[in-house]
Amino acid sequence: MPSTTAIITKASRTNFYYAFLFLPKAQREALYAVYAFSRLVDDAVDQAVSPLAAEEAVAYWRNELANVYGGKPEEPVARQLAETAKRFRIPRDYFDALIDGVEMDLTRTRYETFEQLSHYCYRVASVVGLICIEIFGYRNPATKDYAIAQGMAFQLTNILRDIKTDATKGRIYIPQEELARFGYGEAELLAHRYTDAFVELMAFQCERARAYYDKAAGLLPVEERRSMLASEIMGGIYRRLLDEIEARCYNVFDEEIRLSAPTKLLIALRVWAGNRSRR
Repeated sequence: MPSTTAIITKASRTNFYYAFLFLPKAQREALYAVYAFSRLVDDAVDQAVSPLAAEEAVAYWRNELANVYGGKPEEPVARQLAETAKRFRIPRDYFDALIDGVEMDLTRTRYETFEQLSHYCYRVASVVGLICIEIFGYRNPATKDYAIAQGMAFQLTNILRDIKTDATKGRIYIPQEELARFGYGEAELLAHRYTDAFVELMAFQCERARAYYDKAAGLLPVEERRSMLASEIMGGIYRRLLDEIEARCYNVFDEEIRLSAPTKLLIALRVWAGNRSRR
């Protein structure tokens, strides 16, 4: 019978799920635990009925995290996470940073500069990469820089894909100074207006995201390619998602941009085959 964490991961239709399929069972189950915990913490904010309820939910998960590392967790997901954290020696600081990032959405809906946005992206995405490589197993410390850069690439892609959804919630993750630079107003974004200025703004954003994918590729130590197979599969899927955004001339307003399950699986198989051929 599938574990609670496996059910949550599969039901979410996350891009990560297809990368996890190529891992040994112990690593796969560990990543399910990490993803499920992250998902529940994120939902604590996004699905809360009020700001107060969201704050209480975040506080609850902070307490559960404390129990993961030194007590008895109540939630099945937290109990499995406790086993994962112990087995793979994952630093608690990473999960603390993740919760800090999610909590930022309670008080901040705008970012003036990319530097400010980067801080948020590190917390909600790069630290997840750092957690994952502990589970994948690595020896070269430079792999951490790879994980950080790739996490940035993933989050920037998510931001571009979800512009409409986030705007509906009153959130804008495109830096304010860049909106001004390209002459695209906040009111236009909130109204989902597709204009020439928006196209130019999005082209700039996509170029930056792609630069982070290239940076990550350059930072991955050659000897770690085998251990980072699942991470590379995720990279292949997310790059394809960025390709789709560009192929639709950056129109993320009229239609939700998603990759089909067969497409994700095909990308995963291609990356897996390419990885094997380099051994």
